[in-house]
Amino acid sequence: MALAEAGARGRLLRWPRVLLFGDSITEYSFQENGWGAYLAERLVRKCDVVNRGISGYNTRWAKLILPRLITENTGADSIAAVTIFFGANDSALKELNPKQHVPLEEYAANLKSMVQYLKSIDITADKIILITPPPLQESAWEKACLAKGDKLNRCNATTGQYAQACVQVARECGTDVLDLWSLMQKNQDFSSYLSDGLHLSTKGNSFLAAQLWSCLENKLSALPSLLPYWRDVDHTNPEASLL
Repeated sequence: MALAEAGARGRLLRWPRVLLFGDSITEYSFQENGWGAYLAERLVRKCDVVNRGISGYNTRWAKLILPRLITENTGADSIAAVTIFFGANDSALKELNPKQHVPLEEYAANLKSMVQYLKSIDITADKIILITPPPLQESAWEKACLAKGDKLNRCNATTGQYAQACVQVARECGTDVLDLWSLMQKNQDFSSYLSDGLHLSTKGNSFLAAQLWSCLENKLSALPSLLPYWRDVDHTNPEASLL
């Protein structure tokens, strides 16, 4: 059978998608032992896990990008879940990092705007997960800043205010939320979760992956594996199994 004829007979294969939208902590999530890579492995043959992490970005910029990533006409119906994971840059101290800093009230408004946009294209609240920024280990991040000739430009208490705002937005919008800032600090010494005081270590990636999977498993575990197991393909008539 010609490929064109097979395409005409068979239904278009469309994998559902899990969209990871965030800053560098999302961008780096496909590195070895990353939390995004973990999700992709757990969901292989069920979902495509799409990394749309953009290092250094804040919610002010993200809300402008989101409508360019997904629209009602470009696959919104195939979205199985979306994570929105910003705040580590928004919470930078204004006087020391004005380019990335976003005021707290605007940060909350930007998150709400992104959730409302997703709802407007029929991505329901139960498919959306907000993730707060992780806690900041100030002494380690100060070393990273000093190595670049900068001063310490973030503090954990401020990051916590942004995390609380993220939790509040999720409550108001009816979405799930993963309060990474609080969860990581249940263990008093949270420094092992971070590689440089800000970004996740291998342990931090594993922690986030486990916490996020507990949110996603009920939403996604029932999704079928796409295409039959190879032993179940009728080798004498593969078209009957595959088209």
